[in-house]
Amino acid sequence: MNKPRLSLFAIWNLSFGFLGIQFGWGLQMANMSSIYQYLGAKPEELALLWLAAPLTGLILQPVVGYFSDRTWNRLGRRRPYFLVGALCASAALLAMPHSSALWMAVGLLWILDASVNLSMEPFRAFVADKLPEEQHSVGFAMQSVLIGAGAVVSSALPWLLTNVFGMAAAGGEGIPMAVRLAFYIGAAVFLSAVLYTILTTPEYPPDDLEEFRRENARSAGLGRAVREIFAGIFSMPPTMRQLAVVQFFTWIGLFALWIYFGTGIAAEVFGGKPGDARYAEGVAWGGVCFSMYNGVAFVFAFLLLWLVRYLNPRLIHMVCLAVGGVSLGSVFFIHQPAWLLVPMVGIGVAWASILSMPYALLAPVLPEGKVGFYMGVFNFFIVIPQILMSVFLGEMLVKIGGGNQLVPLLAGGISLVVAAVLTLRVRVEKEPA
Repeated sequence: MNKPRLSLFAIWNLSFGFLGIQFGWGLQMANMSSIYQYLGAKPEELALLWLAAPLTGLILQPVVGYFSDRTWNRLGRRRPYFLVGALCASAALLAMPHSSALWMAVGLLWILDASVNLSMEPFRAFVADKLPEEQHSVGFAMQSVLIGAGAVVSSALPWLLTNVFGMAAAGGEGIPMAVRLAFYIGAAVFLSAVLYTILTTPEYPPDDLEEFRRENARSAGLGRAVREIFAGIFSMPPTMRQLAVVQFFTWIGLFALWIYFGTGIAAEVFGGKPGDARYAEGVAWGGVCFSMYNGVAFVFAFLLLWLVRYLNPRLIHMVCLAVGGVSLGSVFFIHQPAWLLVPMVGIGVAWASILSMPYALLAPVLPEGKVGFYMGVFNFFIVIPQILMSVFLGEMLVKIGGGNQLVPLLAGGISLVVAAVLTLRVRVEKEPA
C-alpha cells in the first residue's frame, strides 16, 4: 500500500511507547543485581540469577515477531502485543520491590523480561508498518531519542529520590524505599507510555484481509516458526556471519557491565555490604553512572547520523568498540566514585554504535522480503553470549577474581576490544541473486 507521510508529532506518538519500555528496562539493568544481594545472593551467584533475561529473549523475540506478523484483530496487528506486554511488565515492576525471597525476585525478573520482550519486538516492526520507506530513518531516530530519555531518567531515579528528595538511602535488611518507589514510578510510566501510543496511533489493515487470513492458515503453527528461525542460522549471508562473531564478544562485555557494575562499585569502591548505607549509596551511584553512559549515547547518536555520511560504518564501529572496551576495563583501576563517570563517556560512545552500526552494516546484505526474519536470527548472537556468561561468569569470579566483583568488568573490557579487532574482518558484500 502507499503509506502517507506522517508529521513529526505523529511519529512521536507512534514511538512514545518505547520511552516506557526503556524505563522498565533501565530500572531492571541498574537495580536487579543489588535486589538479589539484598535478598541474600552471593556475588558468584549473580550471573546465574540473571539467566532469565537472555534466555527469555532467545525464545520470545523471534516467536513474537513471527506471530505478530500474522495477527489482525480489533486492536490491530502490533498493538495487542504492546498492551499485554505493558500490563504484565507493570505488574512485575510493582511486585518486584516486595520480593520476600530470592526465588520470588528471580521469577518476577523472568516475567518482567518476558513482558518487555513481548512489547519491544512488535514496536520495532511498528515503524516499518506505519511509515513510508523515506521516513524509516526518522522513525528509528525518534525511537532512539525516546530510548535515551527513558534510560537516563530510570537509571538515575533511585539516586535522585535519595539525594534530591531526601529518601532514606538504606533499607535495613530489605530493599530501600527509594528503589521501591522507583519501581512504582516505572510501572506507571511503562503502562502510560504504551497506552498513549495505542490510543493515538491506529494501524493499517492488510490490503486483502481474506487473503491475509488464508495465508495465515496455510503457514500457521509454532513448529513452522521454530523451523524457519533455526534454518536461518544455516543460511546467513557471509557478512552476517562475520558480524555475528563481533556481536558475540560485544555482548559478553555488555552483560558483564550490567550484572556487576552496580554491586561491584558498591562493594569495592564504596566499601559497603548489602543492607548498609554505603552499599545503598554505591548502588545508587551505579545508577547515576548508567544514566551518564545512556546520556552520552543519546547525544552521540545524533553525531553518528552525521559521521556515517563521511566514514565507513565498519571503521566507526571498530573505533567505538575499542573506546568502550578500554573504558570498561579501566573501571577495575578506579577507586574514587566521581572518577567512575569518566569511563562512562567511552561506554556511552560504544553503546550508541552498538545500537545502530551493526544494523547499518547488516541491512544492505539481507535479501529483500526476509529482513525481519534475519534480524530475528541476528538476535541469537546477542542473547547466546549472555546465556554463556550467566552460566560461567560466576565461577570465573570465584576462581580468578577472589570475590572481587570488578574483575568481570576488566574481562568485559577485553572482550569489547576483541570485538573491535574482529570488526576488521567484516566485509559488506551481497550474495549473488
